[in-house]
Amino acid sequence: MDLSILNYYAIGFLLRWGHILAGITWIGLLYYFNFVQGEYFKEADGAAKSDAIQKLVPRALWWFRWGAMFTFLTGAGLLWFYKLQGFGIITGATLGTIMFLNVWLIIWPNQKIVIASAEKVAAGGEALANAGAALGKAGLASRTNTLFSIPMLFFMASSKYLPGIQQPISQASTLALIAVFGLIALLTLNGIKGKTGPMTKVSGVIHMGLLLTVVLYLFIELL
Repeated sequence: MDLSILNYYAIGFLLRWGHILAGITWIGLLYYFNFVQGEYFKEADGAAKSDAIQKLVPRALWWFRWGAMFTFLTGAGLLWFYKLQGFGIITGATLGTIMFLNVWLIIWPNQKIVIASAEKVAAGGEALANAGAALGKAGLASRTNTLFSIPMLFFMASSKYLPGIQQPISQASTLALIAVFGLIALLTLNGIKGKTGPMTKVSGVIHMGLLLTVVLYLFIELL
């Protein structure tokens, strides 16, 4: 066998494998934070919550943020290696990139403030004045990532199976581009400065994620 062909398939496979492995780590922890830990914190007493914030949350966030980093890097590698240009895959990649930026620029910096505040209180000091606001910012970004994860996974998984979304993005109509990326931009801004709204509840963010998936898919297919 031609070694160049063998190397091509080997590199492609390793990128896919790394992307899946890192993605499972990242999205799995995203769902843990939103569907499990957040609901537990609503019921936990102060001591248990403080202990979890100091000892459990930092460990989970380490795997969470580096899972996001390697998912992004391997995803970018796949886009470059295979020269992927389909409307669906680019939409999914856009959602994934925003999610990655939310992790490193909003969620992690604000969670560091929350952790530092819990440690200060445990040592007998006063809570940091900006801890409450930081928790709110991190929570909103995390809910937004959960919202985006549902259509992101849909477009990543279906790009080879749904003919309409396989079209090169360069051939998409201007209306479709404005509708898809305009909606994503508005929801991204809400994730920075807005409110959780119907995403406050677990059921709400799941339903909104499914609705967003349908809307984005119809925009690509019909516009």
